[in-house]
Amino acid sequence: MASNKILVIDDTTVVRVKVREMLPPGNFQILEAKDGLEGLNLIRQEKLSLIMLDFLLPKMSGWEVFQQIQSQPDLRKIPLVIMSGRKEEVTEKIPEPFEYFEFLGKPFDQKQLIGAIKSAMTKAKYPRQEPGQPIAVAGINSGIVTSSDGRASAAEIQALNDKIVKMQAEINGLKKQLAQVVTFIKQKIK
Repeated sequence: MASNKILVIDDTTVVRVKVREMLPPGNFQILEAKDGLEGLNLIRQEKLSLIMLDFLLPKMSGWEVFQQIQSQPDLRKIPLVIMSGRKEEVTEKIPEPFEYFEFLGKPFDQKQLIGAIKSAMTKAKYPRQEPGQPIAVAGINSGIVTSSDGRASAAEIQALNDKIVKMQAEINGLKKQLAQVVTFIKQKIK
């Protein structure tokens, strides 16, 4: 039995079959989901080696599945390949460079598929900051009162970290609002 489980979440049967056929036989167990909801249920039930996620899906979009994955530390560690025929739909929600997952444009060939999987495996190993975790601010000197040895006090560093967390939350909110405005404008242009 194959030790590596790959979940392919795509509403197009042709894409799911194509991935299955392009991967070396015997090395992988391919699980398939035809919509985002089914895919998310499999992500939660199975011990996966890789997730291949289409960005445009019925029932629950690839963006919503991506957000669910990112919100759970154990799922965030699973290598991820996001697939789409329109990269701009991905980049309007997730700006480049894609640091923790790989993007695979459709249509793709076997070489591109294998390359994307290898890249996703590598990127999944990168250490990442947990959401809401303060960023280290040592070395920043913007009017901070420092002690005689040149270091800022713990209270001052904590205050700066608190500001960073608050600013990051505001940035995330603004990104979401911008994405909604862009979607609204695109719908009105059609």
